[in-house]
Amino acid sequence: TRARIVEAIMRLHREVGPRKTTVSAIAARAGVERLTVYRHFQDEAAMFAACSHRYMELNPPPDPAAWAGEPDPTRRARRGLADLYAFFGRTSPMFEKIYRDVGEFVSLKKIMEQFDAHLRSLADDLAAAWPRDKAAARRRVILRHAVKFATWQSLEAEDVNNEEKIELMIAWLSA
Repeated sequence: TRARIVEAIMRLHREVGPRKTTVSAIAARAGVERLTVYRHFQDEAAMFAACSHRYMELNPPPDPAAWAGEPDPTRRARRGLADLYAFFGRTSPMFEKIYRDVGEFVSLKKIMEQFDAHLRSLADDLAAAWPRDKAAARRRVILRHAVKFATWQSLEAEDVNNEEKIELMIAWLSA
């Protein structure tokens, strides 16, 4: 029953977003009564936690270990951004709604702050491959911008494909 409820929450968040997801809709989608939803989840924070945990199990973000062995910083950045942008492409229906609604829920904001910290960590990992010269701080800023969902989404809205997105970021890093 709990798994059906979590699945219902995930689907509703992907379709309409957290703001428009009601306990009644969750119950109807899961085939249970509203009271059953409340028995499994005492509050909205518990629902968000269960939903985000399960969603990330099903849609894991890129693992920096996949590109950690690449010594060439440009190839490493290409590989990391390619993995991340493919992830964003697969998960964009969910993240569009989550980022749109995040400001309305304290508990969701905390979860997304952790996810954003993970993205910054990915950027810092990619930046570490570059030389520690006077441009290092600028490259870190560029990479932190490059790994944001909003950056990917903005370029996507301009019909820029993932390969072109990556080449734009590499050109920016190399400028």
